[in-house]
Amino acid sequence: MTAEASQAGSPTDLAADGERPLDIALLTYKGNPFCGGQGVYVRHLSRELARLGHRVEVIGAQPYPVLDDLEDSAPGRLSLTELPSLDLYRQPDPFRTPGRDEYRDWVDALEVATMWTGGFPEPLTFSLRARRHLRARRGEFDVVHDNQTLGYGLLGDVGAPLVTTVHHPITVDRQLELDAADTWQRRWSVKRWYAFTRMQRRVARRLPSVLTVSGSSRQEIVDHLGVRSDRVHVVHIGADTDLFSPDPSVRRVPGRIVTTSSADVPLKGLVFLVEALAKVRAEQPEAHLVVVGKRAEDGPVAQAIERYGLEGAVEFVKGISDAELVDLVRSAEVACVPSLYEGFSLPAAEAMATGTPLVATTGGAIPEVAGRDGETCLAVPPGDAGALAAALCRLLDDPDLRTRLGAAGRDRVLRHFTWARAAEGTVAHYREAIATSATPPRPRPTPPNTRRSAGPHSAGSGASDSGRFAGPDARRSAGVDTGNSAPQGADGSAIPGVDGSAIPGVDGSAAGDLSRSGASETGRSVGPGPGGSPVPEPDRSVRADAGRTAAEDERRSAGPGSDGSGVPGSGRLAGPDAGDAAGAGTVTAAGPGAGDSGTPGPDHSGTPGPDRSPAPEPDRSAGQGTDRSPAPGAHRSAGSEVVYSESRATC
Repeated sequence: MTAEASQAGSPTDLAADGERPLDIALLTYKGNPFCGGQGVYVRHLSRELARLGHRVEVIGAQPYPVLDDLEDSAPGRLSLTELPSLDLYRQPDPFRTPGRDEYRDWVDALEVATMWTGGFPEPLTFSLRARRHLRARRGEFDVVHDNQTLGYGLLGDVGAPLVTTVHHPITVDRQLELDAADTWQRRWSVKRWYAFTRMQRRVARRLPSVLTVSGSSRQEIVDHLGVRSDRVHVVHIGADTDLFSPDPSVRRVPGRIVTTSSADVPLKGLVFLVEALAKVRAEQPEAHLVVVGKRAEDGPVAQAIERYGLEGAVEFVKGISDAELVDLVRSAEVACVPSLYEGFSLPAAEAMATGTPLVATTGGAIPEVAGRDGETCLAVPPGDAGALAAALCRLLDDPDLRTRLGAAGRDRVLRHFTWARAAEGTVAHYREAIATSATPPRPRPTPPNTRRSAGPHSAGSGASDSGRFAGPDARRSAGVDTGNSAPQGADGSAIPGVDGSAIPGVDGSAAGDLSRSGASETGRSVGPGPGGSPVPEPDRSVRADAGRTAAEDERRSAGPGSDGSGVPGSGRLAGPDAGDAAGAGTVTAAGPGAGDSGTPGPDHSGTPGPDRSPAPEPDRSAGQGTDRSPAPGAHRSAGSEVVYSESRATC
């Protein structure tokens, strides 16, 4: 689907729950559903929300989300708005240095500086761009749903009540990578890379409503992020049970074991499955493993394959379609999830939905999905290759057990884990957030056939109305920032840098308003508006923070802490944990609070390796194939393509 395209079914006066349909802004700072969990979540949830009768606008950065077609009978609407970053981790030139003409504003400078210093900028920088975009379109949405950005820009007033999904705290990923690091340089790199998690913890603590995907993740969010338990609500996600379904015509391949996993991510436990396979083949010589993912040529998994002489028994596949993936899972005698931890595990749910019997560990939320040992799966402790081997041998030896577990697993998924149920539960929490929010209710939405094609956001701005053209081909991404006021924390304190004030340390001078000419604040570069008329830049001659007292300026430049007190904020790189929010060592106190955790999609498959070398191919832990081309019916956004990256940042 292009950035301009929107899909409309037949709008109705009421949604499926009998209430007024909602206008929903669904934010995702990474959206590729073919190699990362965040895009999977957005793709399926947005479709089901629209099927319930709601109007859903997905707002995302590169790799842009891919949205499904809606049936003509679907009562809701589904559209995509691109909010471009500098796309610093794109293939084939990850960690690139942008040309001078690519810089649009100080947020771009911050994005580059963070990358240069070994941090991961996208959660913060996307949140700042999203805030500008949302504030410029105040009154257009009933609710804003953030898919684990957890950036400072989303604190305070974003124009509508905010609901946030946190799939699981990334402190788990961080700790596992630290445990696996065998040199001090690697440990430093890991800590530096994950510095952004402190920002996410600070933001999470201030959110009024957090959704998560499992009871296990809920407890982790309370324990690791410090969020009050009464603010965290479980809404299980699901499998596409129409796609992932049994097909008796697909022949089971004797001895085939299938898994979906990144090649060398400690969290996924693939090295233990390789070791288990060596043990299984001592009793079952025809046993072999098919891994949906890209093989890393050097690393623990490759070393284990060589050590056990399994070069001919382990196959990695990538670039396959949805249909090919489903047939691959159907062809296996056993599916396996060897992860040390999962916040949910869609690969488990999808394998069970096909009727393929499952061997899974008890790491994290996997038992919530897979069910009880011996009833719907065979369960083993995480990190135990011997137990994995015993369970695999048991299933390979017992056709009746495979049939029984496969049928029971499919039934469990149908009863508990579908995207339709996930959408219904999510809408219930939207309505609760709207009812309890301090944000004034928005006016009733303009009927679709009378949406204005252009108009100023505010007096004198001269900006088009975010390109909201009448009819279904609506919604451009060039929302212009007309109110440059900084977001505030829950205590009313300003967040330094968010208002465009200087960020010391980015280049040795104030970052301020870098290269604003010819570019919009949040969308594509400024060009002709509707009807070919030029869209001028918003007037920045009057700063939103003009008239502050000298004391306020001094306090803001220092960077407020959780109590609003000044905290030094200039370019500290005293250690690997410096530069928390931006990860650049430029705004060490770039927001209120304190702490450590939170981050990208359900399995964190969307971020690059902390050592800046290409990381393992992202896995399908949120439900979509690794490195696959779009399935029929999926759309790409204009001016972009599905990027298959060896770096986790690409997803």
